[in-house]
Amino acid sequence: MANIGPEVRKSGKNLIVKGAPACPAADETVPRILLSQAKRRPEKVAIIDLVSGKDITYRDLWSRVCALSNGLRRFGPSIERPIAILSENSVSHAVVTFAGMVLGTPVAPLSVAYSQFSDLGRIRSLFEQLTPGLVFAEDACVFGGSLSVAKEMGIPTVAARGAGAGHALSELEADPGRAPDLTDIDRDTIAKVLFTSGSTGAPKGVIVTHRMVCSNQAAMAAEWPFVEEEPPVIVDWLPWNHVYGGNLVMMCALRNGGTLVIDNGRPAPGPFKRTIDNLTAYRPTIHFGVPRGFDLLVPALEEDEKFARAYFSRLRRMFTAGAALPAATWDRYRALAARYANDDFVAHVAWGSTETSPVVTISPPDNTRPDNLGVPVRGCEIKMVPDDDKMELRLRGPMVTPGYWRNEKATAEAFDEEGFYRIGDAGRLLDGDPGKGILFDGRISENFKLVTGAWVRVNALRLATIDALRPAVLDAVICGHDRDAVGVLMFMNLTGCREIAGGPDAEISDLMRSEPLRAHLAGGLSRVGRGGGSSGRVTRGLILTDAPSQEDGEMTDKGYLNQRAALRKRAADVTRLFEDDGHPNVVLAA
Repeated sequence: MANIGPEVRKSGKNLIVKGAPACPAADETVPRILLSQAKRRPEKVAIIDLVSGKDITYRDLWSRVCALSNGLRRFGPSIERPIAILSENSVSHAVVTFAGMVLGTPVAPLSVAYSQFSDLGRIRSLFEQLTPGLVFAEDACVFGGSLSVAKEMGIPTVAARGAGAGHALSELEADPGRAPDLTDIDRDTIAKVLFTSGSTGAPKGVIVTHRMVCSNQAAMAAEWPFVEEEPPVIVDWLPWNHVYGGNLVMMCALRNGGTLVIDNGRPAPGPFKRTIDNLTAYRPTIHFGVPRGFDLLVPALEEDEKFARAYFSRLRRMFTAGAALPAATWDRYRALAARYANDDFVAHVAWGSTETSPVVTISPPDNTRPDNLGVPVRGCEIKMVPDDDKMELRLRGPMVTPGYWRNEKATAEAFDEEGFYRIGDAGRLLDGDPGKGILFDGRISENFKLVTGAWVRVNALRLATIDALRPAVLDAVICGHDRDAVGVLMFMNLTGCREIAGGPDAEISDLMRSEPLRAHLAGGLSRVGRGGGSSGRVTRGLILTDAPSQEDGEMTDKGYLNQRAALRKRAADVTRLFEDDGHPNVVLAA
């Protein structure tokens, strides 16, 4: 059941772009999906955990979920007392997640960055907001600090391994007890509470219902009908506390009877070697990813034909979301696909948020642009509202959250008078044709004005800057609010800098004095927006000698840069960039 073109209508000054009708309202919830697959494919491996070396079949997954749900009853978890999860992706994490859902109890996987770092004020604040009836940790030693906070607050604790928790997970799974009763769980039951990154304030708990998850998966299956006959194989590291990994990726595998391989690699220069090995060994049929991962994947594919042939051998779909993929990376990836992929391969760009469970648009099969968010999926409506010279995008459909956990004010502010969710992004129709897709036109809240009054379009300028400075720069923070010119803080790519400067063992602190590297940066900066106005040109850059901090929120769990958090942390660097031309880290455009 492939998607069909969107409907378009005018509503005053607004434009409404509406996807095909939602898929039939099946009585689907996450537990019923798991039960169905356990009956249909009992011996099929559902999850392979490359971190622990464990795997689990659908039959055993369902059996453990049922047993644990009985063990959890002693703690009295409920809608008002969710289960908080402190864990990397793992089989145990999945079992606890689904056991909570079987009980009709929301689960709240919390960011490992909040859970592991020494500042426990964040985790305490989240516990206070969530009021969990139970806290689960994969490893009581690794998450000992957070468990101690839970104990101080009188919250029962459970761990899969390690000493220090009140109960062992194996203890709670010991008695299979009675079969679960799923009749009280419907599509409007809360399945999860997922916390936002907090980039614009304190983290908010997004309510995620079974309707949101299941309708979104049905819409994706309509886009990809092959998953019904060919259960997907997915190799993925994206964290389950985030909607992309925890809702879209995990449930794409399990809803369609496929296998999810938990990748023990990461999109970072060292751990990414493990990702390459895993992609080679398991040869995915669908590859979900974020820009930082594809930035590392593309050179590896170009350099190793054997890896490229294995990777593309049975790949049906590539799916990128979370942030815009740089044009150079997109073009190189598509060139590789043209050489190695099968005829039915399609590369997709998609768009959404934690509040939309997550997919609201997906690019058409013939799309050639990395900034094309695509067309609305089934059941989704997009309202395009004029905002100065932009069109603000607002969303409505079964995949959209009913609101924020215990936060009526934030819920009211998030929706307009017609019930459309204000996502904060802007877009414009590609060639004026809604059937071709909507082009991303930046964040409404990230853009800023120079003192001249000219608007700086942050997202587009950031991507252009990264492209111009490759391979020396991995990421960039656009600066210049209330100044007369645009500057950029540059997170450096050590490997690329060494290639340019000819110093195979040098560190960034040494390389920044290299004339070839400084000439490369100065020339690249001068090419950004050449011939345009001041708001599109970058006049200066500052070399940063460290990496974005996950603990400070600069780098999200998915591996992309949080512009707001970086500007907050690096206010002194911004001042240095604009007020100290002689500083050794400052590079002026040629």
